[in-house]
Amino acid sequence: MPNLITDDLEALLDTLPVEIRRPLSLQPDLSQLVEVVMDLGRAPEGRFAEREAVLRTEEVTEADLEYVIARVSAFGADNRAGIERTLHRISAIRNRKGKVIGLTCRVGRAVFGTIKIIEDLIQSGKSVLLLGRPGVGKTTMLREVARVLADDLKKRVVIVDTSNEIAGDGDIPHPAIGRARRMQVAMPDMQHAVMIEAVENHMPEVIVIDEIGTELEALAARTIAERGVQLVGTAHGNTLDNLMQNPTLSDLIGGIQAVTLGDEEARRRGTQKTVLERKAPPTFDIIVEIQERDTVAVHCDTSEAVDALLRGNELETEIRSVGEDGEVKTTHAAPEAVQAEGRRRAAAQPVAETPSLYLFGINRSRLEQVAEEMHVRLNITEKLGEAGMLVTSRNYFRRRPQRIRDAEAHNLPVYVLKSHTPAQFRQFLGMLSRHEPEQAEESGALNRALFEAEEAVHRVKSGSERVDLSPQSAYIRRLQHMVAERANLKSDSQGNEPNRRVSIFKE
Repeated sequence: MPNLITDDLEALLDTLPVEIRRPLSLQPDLSQLVEVVMDLGRAPEGRFAEREAVLRTEEVTEADLEYVIARVSAFGADNRAGIERTLHRISAIRNRKGKVIGLTCRVGRAVFGTIKIIEDLIQSGKSVLLLGRPGVGKTTMLREVARVLADDLKKRVVIVDTSNEIAGDGDIPHPAIGRARRMQVAMPDMQHAVMIEAVENHMPEVIVIDEIGTELEALAARTIAERGVQLVGTAHGNTLDNLMQNPTLSDLIGGIQAVTLGDEEARRRGTQKTVLERKAPPTFDIIVEIQERDTVAVHCDTSEAVDALLRGNELETEIRSVGEDGEVKTTHAAPEAVQAEGRRRAAAQPVAETPSLYLFGINRSRLEQVAEEMHVRLNITEKLGEAGMLVTSRNYFRRRPQRIRDAEAHNLPVYVLKSHTPAQFRQFLGMLSRHEPEQAEESGALNRALFEAEEAVHRVKSGSERVDLSPQSAYIRRLQHMVAERANLKSDSQGNEPNRRVSIFKE
Protein backbone atom coordinates (compact mmCIF):
# COMPACT_ATOMS: atom_id res chain seq x y z
CA MET A 1 0.00 0.00 0.00
CA PRO A 2 1.36 3.48 -0.83
CA ASN A 3 1.77 5.95 2.00
CA LEU A 4 -1.64 7.50 2.66
CA ILE A 5 -2.12 10.06 5.43
CA THR A 6 -5.21 10.95 7.39
CA ASP A 7 -5.02 13.56 10.13
CA ASP A 8 -8.60 14.83 10.87
CA LEU A 9 -7.05 18.29 10.97
CA GLU A 10 -10.38 20.12 10.92
CA ALA A 11 -11.30 18.55 14.25
CA LEU A 12 -8.19 20.07 15.86
CA LEU A 13 -8.73 23.49 14.24
CA ASP A 14 -12.30 23.58 15.58
CA THR A 15 -11.00 23.47 19.16
CA LEU A 16 -8.95 26.68 18.71
CA PRO A 17 -10.21 30.25 19.29
CA VAL A 18 -11.28 31.96 16.06
CA GLU A 19 -8.47 34.54 16.23
CA ILE A 20 -5.93 31.69 16.23
CA ARG A 21 -7.76 29.30 13.93
CA ARG A 22 -8.20 31.79 11.07
CA PRO A 23 -4.53 32.72 10.50
CA LEU A 24 -3.51 29.10 11.02
CA SER A 25 -5.88 27.85 8.33
CA LEU A 26 -4.33 30.32 5.85
CA GLN A 27 -0.82 28.91 6.22
CA PRO A 28 0.44 27.51 2.87
CA ASP A 29 1.95 24.39 4.47
CA LEU A 30 -0.94 23.56 6.78
CA SER A 31 -0.59 19.86 5.90
CA GLN A 32 2.88 19.98 7.53
CA LEU A 33 1.57 21.32 10.87
CA VAL A 34 3.14 19.53 13.84
CA GLU A 35 1.63 21.35 16.82
CA VAL A 36 0.08 24.56 18.10
CA VAL A 37 1.59 26.03 21.26
CA MET A 38 -0.44 28.33 23.53
CA ASP A 39 1.30 29.71 26.64
CA LEU A 40 -0.36 32.26 28.89
CA GLY A 41 1.02 35.76 28.29
CA ARG A 42 2.81 34.81 25.06
CA ALA A 43 1.88 34.95 21.39
CA PRO A 44 0.45 31.63 20.08
CA GLU A 45 2.69 29.72 17.69
CA GLY A 46 2.19 27.16 14.96
CA ARG A 47 5.08 24.74 14.58
CA PHE A 48 5.53 23.13 11.19
CA ALA A 49 7.93 20.50 9.92
CA GLU A 50 10.40 23.11 8.64
CA ARG A 51 9.48 26.36 10.42
CA GLU A 52 7.54 28.15 13.16
CA ALA A 53 4.93 30.89 12.73
CA VAL A 54 3.41 33.42 15.15
CA LEU A 55 -0.36 33.15 14.69
CA ARG A 56 -1.30 36.52 16.19
CA THR A 57 0.47 39.36 17.95
CA GLU A 58 -1.91 39.43 20.95
CA GLU A 59 -0.87 37.30 23.93
CA VAL A 60 -2.72 34.14 24.92
CA THR A 61 -5.29 34.82 27.65
CA GLU A 62 -6.95 32.59 30.22
CA ALA A 63 -10.12 32.78 28.11
CA ASP A 64 -8.22 31.34 25.12
CA LEU A 65 -7.01 28.41 27.20
CA GLU A 66 -10.48 27.80 28.65
CA TYR A 67 -11.93 27.83 25.11
CA VAL A 68 -9.71 24.89 24.13
CA ILE A 69 -10.10 23.02 27.42
CA ALA A 70 -13.90 23.11 27.08
CA ARG A 71 -13.70 21.44 23.65
CA VAL A 72 -11.40 18.51 24.44
CA SER A 73 -11.70 15.54 26.77
CA ALA A 74 -10.76 15.69 30.44
CA PHE A 75 -7.06 15.71 31.26
CA GLY A 76 -5.72 12.54 32.84
CA ALA A 77 -3.03 12.04 35.45
CA ASP A 78 -0.42 12.46 32.71
CA ASN A 79 -1.85 15.92 31.83
CA ARG A 80 -2.93 14.69 28.41
CA ALA A 81 -6.32 15.02 26.75
CA GLY A 82 -7.66 14.34 23.26
CA ILE A 83 -10.46 14.85 20.79
CA GLU A 84 -12.88 11.96 20.47
CA ARG A 85 -12.23 9.58 17.56
CA THR A 86 -9.10 11.44 16.46
CA LEU A 87 -5.39 10.91 17.12
CA HIS A 88 -4.67 14.48 18.24
CA ARG A 89 -3.07 15.02 21.66
CA ILE A 90 -3.52 18.07 23.85
CA SER A 91 -1.00 18.34 26.69
CA ALA A 92 -1.28 20.80 29.58
CA ILE A 93 1.34 22.77 31.50
CA ARG A 94 0.17 23.68 35.02
CA ASN A 95 1.39 26.11 37.64
CA ARG A 96 2.16 25.10 41.21
CA LYS A 97 -1.52 25.42 42.14
CA GLY A 98 -2.59 23.06 39.37
CA LYS A 99 -4.04 25.68 37.05
CA VAL A 100 -3.48 25.22 33.31
CA ILE A 101 -1.19 27.97 31.99
CA GLY A 102 -0.09 26.41 28.72
CA LEU A 103 -1.29 23.96 26.05
CA THR A 104 0.49 21.96 23.36
CA CYS A 105 -1.97 20.81 20.70
CA ARG A 106 -0.13 18.12 18.72
CA VAL A 107 -1.43 16.84 15.40
CA GLY A 108 -1.95 13.07 15.31
CA ARG A 109 -1.70 11.39 11.91
CA ALA A 110 -2.36 7.88 10.70
CA VAL A 111 0.14 7.05 7.96
CA PHE A 112 -0.75 3.90 6.06
CA GLY A 113 2.16 2.01 4.52
CA THR A 114 4.85 3.03 7.02
CA ILE A 115 5.76 -0.53 8.05
CA LYS A 116 6.74 -1.76 4.60
CA ILE A 117 10.34 -1.28 5.68
CA ILE A 118 9.99 -3.84 8.52
CA GLU A 119 6.92 -5.81 7.40
CA ASP A 120 8.83 -9.09 7.14
CA LEU A 121 10.04 -8.74 10.73
CA ILE A 122 6.52 -8.11 12.01
CA GLN A 123 5.13 -11.08 10.08
CA SER A 124 7.82 -13.40 11.46
CA GLY A 125 5.93 -13.78 14.73
CA LYS A 126 8.96 -12.66 16.73
CA SER A 127 8.78 -9.86 19.32
CA VAL A 128 10.04 -6.55 17.96
CA LEU A 129 11.14 -3.46 19.92
CA LEU A 130 11.22 -0.06 18.18
CA LEU A 131 13.71 2.57 19.37
CA GLY A 132 14.22 6.14 18.21
CA ARG A 133 14.28 9.77 19.25
CA PRO A 134 10.99 11.59 20.07
CA GLY A 135 9.07 12.63 16.96
CA VAL A 136 10.75 10.18 14.59
CA GLY A 137 7.54 8.18 14.10
CA LYS A 138 7.62 5.27 16.58
CA THR A 139 3.95 5.56 17.57
CA THR A 140 2.84 6.08 13.97
CA MET A 141 4.62 2.89 12.95
CA LEU A 142 3.21 1.03 15.96
CA ARG A 143 -0.33 2.02 14.94
CA GLU A 144 0.20 0.66 11.44
CA VAL A 145 1.71 -2.54 12.87
CA ALA A 146 -1.51 -3.18 14.83
CA ARG A 147 -3.66 -2.66 11.71
CA VAL A 148 -1.59 -4.92 9.46
CA LEU A 149 -1.42 -7.75 11.99
CA ALA A 150 -5.15 -7.56 12.73
CA ASP A 151 -6.51 -6.96 9.22
CA ASP A 152 -4.00 -8.51 6.82
CA LEU A 153 -2.73 -11.41 8.94
CA LYS A 154 -6.03 -11.95 10.81
CA LYS A 155 -4.36 -12.15 14.22
CA ARG A 156 -5.93 -11.38 17.59
CA VAL A 157 -4.27 -8.06 18.46
CA VAL A 158 -4.75 -6.11 21.68
CA ILE A 159 -3.32 -2.61 22.09
CA VAL A 160 -2.51 -1.38 25.60
CA ASP A 161 -3.14 2.34 25.06
CA THR A 162 -1.98 4.35 28.06
CA SER A 163 -2.49 7.89 26.78
CA ASN A 164 -4.84 7.04 23.91
CA GLU A 165 -2.06 7.94 21.48
CA ILE A 166 -2.25 4.76 19.41
CA ALA A 167 -6.01 4.45 18.91
CA GLY A 168 -7.20 7.98 19.67
CA ASP A 169 -9.44 9.52 22.28
CA GLY A 170 -12.90 8.32 23.26
CA ASP A 171 -14.40 4.86 23.71
CA ILE A 172 -14.49 4.03 19.99
CA PRO A 173 -10.96 3.53 18.63
CA HIS A 174 -9.71 5.28 15.51
CA PRO A 175 -10.14 3.31 12.23
CA ALA A 176 -6.35 3.43 11.74
CA ILE A 177 -5.91 0.38 14.01
CA GLY A 178 -8.24 -1.76 11.90
CA ARG A 179 -9.77 -4.74 13.72
CA ALA A 180 -7.27 -4.58 16.58
CA ARG A 181 -8.82 -4.19 20.03
CA ARG A 182 -7.79 -1.43 22.40
CA MET A 183 -7.54 -1.49 26.20
CA GLN A 184 -7.33 1.93 27.84
CA VAL A 185 -5.28 2.56 30.99
CA ALA A 186 -6.91 4.60 33.76
CA MET A 187 -3.64 5.70 35.38
CA PRO A 188 -0.20 5.75 33.70
CA ASP A 189 1.41 3.89 36.61
CA MET A 190 -1.03 0.99 36.06
CA GLN A 191 0.13 0.24 32.51
CA HIS A 192 1.97 -2.91 33.62
CA ALA A 193 -1.18 -4.29 35.29
CA VAL A 194 -3.27 -3.74 32.15
CA MET A 195 -0.58 -5.50 30.07
CA ILE A 196 -0.97 -8.63 32.23
CA GLU A 197 -4.77 -8.29 32.27
CA ALA A 198 -4.81 -8.19 28.47
CA VAL A 199 -3.08 -11.57 28.29
CA GLU A 200 -5.05 -13.24 31.05
CA ASN A 201 -8.53 -12.07 29.99
CA HIS A 202 -8.56 -11.64 26.21
CA MET A 203 -6.35 -14.38 24.71
CA PRO A 204 -4.36 -12.18 22.31
CA GLU A 205 -1.82 -13.49 19.83
CA VAL A 206 -0.12 -10.08 19.74
CA ILE A 207 0.23 -7.32 22.34
CA VAL A 208 1.09 -3.82 21.12
CA ILE A 209 2.46 -1.42 23.76
CA ASP A 210 3.83 2.11 23.47
CA GLU A 211 6.53 3.65 25.67
CA ILE A 212 7.71 0.89 27.98
CA GLY A 213 9.39 3.04 30.60
CA THR A 214 9.40 1.44 34.06
CA GLU A 215 10.85 -1.65 35.67
CA LEU A 216 7.36 -3.06 36.30
CA GLU A 217 6.44 -2.62 32.63
CA ALA A 218 9.66 -4.32 31.58
CA LEU A 219 8.85 -7.21 33.93
CA ALA A 220 5.29 -7.43 32.56
CA ALA A 221 6.68 -7.53 29.01
CA ARG A 222 8.93 -10.47 29.96
CA THR A 223 5.98 -12.30 31.52
CA ILE A 224 3.95 -11.82 28.33
CA ALA A 225 6.77 -13.02 26.08
CA GLU A 226 7.30 -16.12 28.24
CA ARG A 227 3.64 -17.03 27.62
CA GLY A 228 4.28 -17.21 23.89
CA VAL A 229 2.54 -13.96 22.95
CA GLN A 230 4.20 -11.81 20.29
CA LEU A 231 5.11 -8.35 21.57
CA VAL A 232 5.56 -5.23 19.47
CA GLY A 233 6.48 -2.15 21.48
CA THR A 234 8.52 1.00 21.82
CA ALA A 235 10.88 2.10 24.58
CA HIS A 236 12.83 5.20 25.57
CA GLY A 237 16.24 5.29 23.91
CA ASN A 238 17.68 5.90 20.48
CA THR A 239 19.91 2.84 20.10
CA LEU A 240 20.57 -0.61 21.51
CA ASP A 241 23.59 0.81 23.33
CA ASN A 242 21.31 3.34 25.08
CA LEU A 243 19.05 0.51 26.24
CA MET A 244 21.98 -1.50 27.61
CA GLN A 245 23.03 1.49 29.72
CA ASN A 246 19.53 1.96 31.16
CA PRO A 247 19.33 -0.13 34.35
CA THR A 248 15.53 0.15 34.39
CA LEU A 249 14.94 -1.18 30.87
CA SER A 250 17.98 -3.37 30.23
CA ASP A 251 15.87 -6.40 31.17
CA LEU A 252 14.13 -5.98 27.79
CA ILE A 253 17.32 -7.16 26.12
CA GLY A 254 18.26 -9.75 28.76
CA GLY A 255 19.66 -7.61 31.56
CA ILE A 256 23.32 -6.91 32.34
CA GLN A 257 25.21 -8.37 35.30
CA ALA A 258 28.79 -8.33 36.58
CA VAL A 259 30.35 -11.81 36.62
CA THR A 260 33.60 -12.82 38.36
CA LEU A 261 35.65 -15.25 36.30
CA GLY A 262 38.20 -17.75 37.50
CA ASP A 263 41.88 -17.01 36.88
CA GLU A 264 42.13 -19.53 34.04
CA GLU A 265 38.99 -18.28 32.27
CA ALA A 266 40.07 -14.66 32.62
CA ARG A 267 43.43 -15.51 31.04
CA ARG A 268 41.74 -17.43 28.24
CA ARG A 269 39.49 -14.48 27.44
CA GLY A 270 42.25 -11.94 27.93
CA THR A 271 40.07 -9.85 30.25
CA GLN A 272 39.88 -8.79 33.86
CA LYS A 273 38.31 -11.20 36.33
CA THR A 274 35.13 -9.10 36.59
CA VAL A 275 33.28 -8.74 33.29
CA LEU A 276 29.78 -7.73 32.18
CA GLU A 277 27.54 -10.40 30.68
CA ARG A 278 23.94 -10.80 29.58
CA LYS A 279 21.85 -12.16 32.44
CA ALA A 280 18.96 -13.90 30.63
CA PRO A 281 17.34 -14.38 27.22
CA PRO A 282 16.00 -11.07 25.84
CA THR A 283 12.30 -10.24 25.97
CA PHE A 284 12.43 -8.86 22.41
CA ASP A 285 13.98 -10.99 19.67
CA ILE A 286 14.56 -8.12 17.24
CA ILE A 287 15.61 -4.49 17.83
CA VAL A 288 14.77 -1.81 15.25
CA GLU A 289 16.44 1.59 15.60
CA ILE A 290 14.41 4.19 13.67
CA GLN A 291 17.03 6.65 12.44
CA GLU A 292 14.76 8.64 10.13
CA ARG A 293 11.19 8.15 8.97
CA ASP A 294 12.47 6.20 5.96
CA THR A 295 15.64 4.65 7.42
CA VAL A 296 16.07 1.99 10.12
CA ALA A 297 18.91 -0.07 11.55
CA VAL A 298 17.96 -3.66 12.37
CA HIS A 299 19.50 -6.05 14.91
CA CYS A 300 17.93 -9.33 13.80
CA ASP A 301 19.26 -11.29 16.79
CA THR A 302 19.15 -9.31 20.03
CA SER A 303 21.11 -11.92 22.00
CA GLU A 304 23.95 -11.93 19.50
CA ALA A 305 24.07 -8.12 19.29
CA VAL A 306 24.09 -7.59 23.08
CA ASP A 307 26.78 -10.24 23.64
CA ALA A 308 28.96 -8.68 20.97
CA LEU A 309 28.69 -5.20 22.47
CA LEU A 310 29.50 -6.47 25.96
CA ARG A 311 32.64 -8.17 24.64
CA GLY A 312 33.74 -5.09 22.74
CA ASN A 313 33.04 -6.56 19.32
CA GLU A 314 31.12 -4.82 16.55
CA LEU A 315 28.54 -6.70 14.51
CA GLU A 316 27.56 -5.94 10.95
CA THR A 317 24.35 -3.89 11.14
CA GLU A 318 21.54 -4.18 8.62
CA ILE A 319 20.46 -0.75 7.33
CA ARG A 320 17.13 -0.49 5.52
CA SER A 321 15.84 2.55 3.65
CA VAL A 322 12.96 3.37 1.33
CA GLY A 323 14.08 4.82 -1.99
CA GLU A 324 12.29 7.37 -4.12
CA ASP A 325 10.69 4.52 -6.06
CA GLY A 326 9.11 3.22 -2.85
CA GLU A 327 11.22 0.07 -2.79
CA VAL A 328 13.07 -1.05 0.35
CA LYS A 329 16.83 -1.12 -0.08
CA THR A 330 19.02 -3.09 2.32
CA THR A 331 22.70 -2.49 2.97
CA HIS A 332 25.08 -3.73 5.63
CA ALA A 333 27.42 -1.54 7.66
CA ALA A 334 30.87 -3.10 7.67
CA PRO A 335 32.54 -2.10 10.95
CA GLU A 336 35.80 -3.83 10.05
CA ALA A 337 36.14 -1.64 6.96
CA VAL A 338 35.39 1.43 9.05
CA GLN A 339 37.99 0.40 11.62
CA ALA A 340 40.56 -0.21 8.88
CA GLU A 341 40.01 3.29 7.53
CA GLY A 342 40.33 4.68 11.04
CA ARG A 343 43.64 2.86 11.50
CA ARG A 344 44.89 4.19 8.18
CA ARG A 345 44.09 7.76 9.18
CA ALA A 346 45.56 7.29 12.66
CA ALA A 347 48.83 6.07 11.16
CA ALA A 348 49.37 9.50 9.65
CA GLN A 349 48.91 11.25 13.00
CA PRO A 350 51.69 12.04 15.52
CA VAL A 351 51.76 9.98 18.71
CA ALA A 352 49.89 11.64 21.63
CA GLU A 353 50.33 10.78 25.28
CA THR A 354 47.67 10.70 27.97
CA PRO A 355 47.99 12.04 31.51
CA SER A 356 48.77 9.48 34.21
CA LEU A 357 45.71 7.20 34.41
CA TYR A 358 44.57 4.90 37.23
CA LEU A 359 42.21 2.22 35.83
CA PHE A 360 39.49 0.84 38.10
CA GLY A 361 37.16 -1.79 36.64
CA ILE A 362 38.42 -1.12 33.09
CA ASN A 363 39.72 -3.76 30.68
CA ARG A 364 43.34 -2.61 30.32
CA SER A 365 44.28 -4.83 27.38
CA ARG A 366 41.26 -3.69 25.38
CA LEU A 367 42.00 -0.04 26.13
CA GLU A 368 45.63 -0.54 25.12
CA GLN A 369 44.54 -2.12 21.83
CA VAL A 370 42.34 0.88 20.95
CA ALA A 371 45.11 3.28 22.03
CA GLU A 372 47.56 1.52 19.72
CA GLU A 373 45.15 1.88 16.79
CA MET A 374 44.78 5.61 17.54
CA HIS A 375 48.52 6.15 18.05
CA VAL A 376 47.93 7.30 21.62
CA ARG A 377 50.58 6.40 24.21
CA LEU A 378 48.93 5.35 27.47
CA ASN A 379 50.48 6.42 30.77
CA ILE A 380 48.98 4.00 33.30
CA THR A 381 49.94 3.93 36.98
CA GLU A 382 49.25 1.31 39.63
CA LYS A 383 49.27 3.91 42.43
CA LEU A 384 46.28 6.17 42.97
CA GLY A 385 48.44 8.90 44.52
CA GLU A 386 50.46 9.23 41.30
CA ALA A 387 47.45 9.46 38.98
CA GLY A 388 46.16 12.58 37.25
CA MET A 389 42.80 10.91 36.55
CA LEU A 390 40.86 7.82 37.65
CA VAL A 391 39.01 5.99 34.86
CA THR A 392 36.19 3.64 35.77
CA SER A 393 32.99 2.13 34.38
CA ARG A 394 29.44 3.20 35.14
CA ASN A 395 28.77 -0.12 36.88
CA TYR A 396 31.64 0.42 39.34
CA PHE A 397 30.94 4.13 39.81
CA ARG A 398 27.37 3.45 40.91
CA ARG A 399 28.59 1.15 43.70
CA ARG A 400 30.74 3.97 45.14
CA PRO A 401 33.61 1.70 46.33
CA GLN A 402 36.34 3.03 48.62
CA ARG A 403 38.82 3.63 45.78
CA ILE A 404 36.45 6.03 44.02
CA ARG A 405 35.62 7.80 47.29
CA ASP A 406 39.36 8.22 47.93
CA ALA A 407 39.84 9.79 44.50
CA GLU A 408 37.00 12.23 45.06
CA ALA A 409 38.29 13.13 48.50
CA HIS A 410 41.59 14.20 46.90
CA ASN A 411 39.80 16.12 44.09
CA LEU A 412 41.13 13.66 41.53
CA PRO A 413 39.09 13.84 38.28
CA VAL A 414 36.99 10.68 37.75
CA TYR A 415 36.07 9.77 34.17
CA VAL A 416 33.14 7.32 33.91
CA LEU A 417 32.87 5.21 30.76
CA LYS A 418 29.32 4.26 29.82
CA SER A 419 30.38 0.87 28.48
CA HIS A 420 33.40 -1.26 27.53
CA THR A 421 32.94 -0.79 23.79
CA PRO A 422 35.70 0.31 21.40
CA ALA A 423 33.59 3.34 20.50
CA GLN A 424 33.61 4.50 24.14
CA PHE A 425 37.37 3.93 24.43
CA ARG A 426 37.99 5.88 21.22
CA GLN A 427 35.86 8.79 22.42
CA PHE A 428 37.71 8.89 25.74
CA LEU A 429 41.20 8.67 24.23
CA GLY A 430 40.31 11.16 21.53
CA MET A 431 39.24 13.66 24.20
CA LEU A 432 42.49 13.18 26.12
CA SER A 433 44.83 13.28 23.13
CA ARG A 434 43.23 16.41 21.69
CA HIS A 435 43.04 18.44 24.87
CA GLU A 436 45.68 17.14 27.25
CA PRO A 437 47.40 20.03 29.09
CA GLU A 438 51.11 19.75 28.34
CA GLN A 439 52.72 22.50 30.42
CA ALA A 440 53.00 22.90 34.18
CA GLU A 441 51.19 26.23 34.09
CA GLU A 442 48.31 24.54 32.27
CA SER A 443 48.17 21.91 35.02
CA GLY A 444 47.86 24.77 37.50
CA ALA A 445 45.04 26.21 35.41
CA LEU A 446 43.33 22.82 35.54
CA ASN A 447 43.50 22.74 39.33
CA ARG A 448 42.12 26.28 39.55
CA ALA A 449 39.28 25.39 37.15
CA LEU A 450 38.32 22.29 39.14
CA PHE A 451 38.43 24.29 42.38
CA GLU A 452 36.14 26.87 40.77
CA ALA A 453 33.71 24.08 39.80
CA GLU A 454 33.71 22.70 43.35
CA GLU A 455 32.98 26.20 44.69
CA ALA A 456 30.11 26.53 42.21
CA VAL A 457 28.66 23.22 43.40
CA HIS A 458 28.76 24.49 46.98
CA ARG A 459 27.03 27.75 46.00
CA VAL A 460 24.28 25.98 44.06
CA LYS A 461 23.61 23.56 46.91
CA SER A 462 23.47 26.57 49.24
CA GLY A 463 20.69 28.20 47.23
CA SER A 464 22.07 29.81 44.08
CA GLU A 465 20.02 28.98 40.97
CA ARG A 466 22.88 28.91 38.48
CA VAL A 467 26.61 29.65 38.64
CA ASP A 468 28.61 30.45 35.49
CA LEU A 469 32.27 29.40 35.48
CA SER A 470 35.20 31.03 33.69
CA PRO A 471 35.79 30.19 30.00
CA GLN A 472 37.88 27.03 29.58
CA SER A 473 39.11 24.60 26.93
CA ALA A 474 36.93 21.64 25.92
CA TYR A 475 39.12 19.27 27.99
CA ILE A 476 38.71 21.28 31.20
CA ARG A 477 34.99 21.86 30.55
CA ARG A 478 34.52 18.09 30.36
CA LEU A 479 36.12 17.67 33.78
CA GLN A 480 33.96 20.47 35.21
CA HIS A 481 30.85 18.70 33.89
CA MET A 482 32.01 15.58 35.75
CA VAL A 483 32.34 17.59 38.99
CA ALA A 484 28.70 18.68 38.62
CA GLU A 485 27.52 15.16 37.75
CA ARG A 486 29.32 13.74 40.79
CA ALA A 487 27.40 16.20 42.98
CA ASN A 488 24.06 15.20 41.38
CA LEU A 489 23.70 18.62 39.77
CA LYS A 490 23.07 19.63 36.16
CA SER A 491 25.46 21.49 33.89
CA ASP A 492 25.65 22.79 30.36
CA SER A 493 28.10 24.71 28.16
CA GLN A 494 27.28 28.13 26.72
CA GLY A 495 28.93 30.62 24.41
CA ASN A 496 31.35 30.32 21.51
CA GLU A 497 35.03 29.46 21.53
CA PRO A 498 37.29 30.75 23.01
CA ASN A 499 34.74 32.14 25.52
CA ARG A 500 32.69 28.95 25.93
CA ARG A 501 32.04 28.22 29.62
CA VAL A 502 30.25 25.75 31.90
CA SER A 503 27.18 26.64 33.98
CA ILE A 504 26.17 24.55 36.99
CA PHE A 505 22.58 24.47 38.26
CA LYS A 506 19.94 22.37 40.00
CA GLU A 507 17.65 20.05 38.04
